[in-house]
Amino acid sequence: MYKLLVVDDEPKIRELIREYAEFSNYSVEEAGDGMEAVGLVKLNDYDLIIMDIMMPKLDGFSACKEIRKIKDIPVIMLSARGEEYDKLFGFELGIDDYVVKPFSAKELMARVNAVIARKKGSSAQEQDVLRFEGLEINVPARTVSVDGERVELTPKEYDLLFYLVKNKNIALSRDKLLSDIWGYDFFGDDRTIDTHVKNLRNNLGEYRKFIVTLRGVGYKFEYEDQI
Repeated sequence: MYKLLVVDDEPKIRELIREYAEFSNYSVEEAGDGMEAVGLVKLNDYDLIIMDIMMPKLDGFSACKEIRKIKDIPVIMLSARGEEYDKLFGFELGIDDYVVKPFSAKELMARVNAVIARKKGSSAQEQDVLRFEGLEINVPARTVSVDGERVELTPKEYDLLFYLVKNKNIALSRDKLLSDIWGYDFFGDDRTIDTHVKNLRNNLGEYRKFIVTLRGVGYKFEYEDQI
C-alpha cells in the first residue's frame, strides 16, 4: 500500500483528500504546516507528498526545499493561486505536478496515480547501484565512488556522467548532450561540454578511460559487460 503525506493548514481539505485517497487504497498521514511536514519526513518514508503552498510557520515552497535535502519524494503542490510564476517556481524546485484550488478530488487522485506510476516505473528501469570495475554510481543517492572512495562531483558533472552511462556505448554529439542535460534554452557552446568532461575525467581517476572522445562528434561511455 502506497503512503501519502497530505500537508495543508485547512483540516477540511486534508479530510477531503484523505477520504478519496483511502478509498483508492492509499495510506494517509497529515500535517498542518510545512514545519510539521519536514519533521514527519525525517521520521517516515512516503511515496508522495501533497502540499499546499500558503501555510503558517513554513510555506510549501520552503518545506519542499528542506524535504529535498533529506529525501527524494515526489511532490504535488496545491495552491489557491494559479499564476504562471508560482507554477514555474514550483517546477524549478523539482515538484512533479501542480494543482490549483478549488480542485476536483477525483482529478487530484488521478494525478497522484500518474506521478507514482511514473516514479515507480523509472525506478524499476534503473539499478540502485551501477558498477564498472572500481567505479560505482549510487543512483538514488546521486553519489559516485572510485575504488571505494567517495568523489565530489558538481550536480551537472553527475548529470553528465549518468547520462553517458545510461546511454552506454552510444555515440552522443555535443549538441545532444547540451540539449538533453542543459536544456534547449541554455546559452552555451561546445566548450561547456568539453570543460565538464575534462573535470569529470579528472575526478574519475583511472576510470576516465570509460569516457571516450569521438573526434568531430562528441563522447560516449564505452564499457563491455563482463559475461
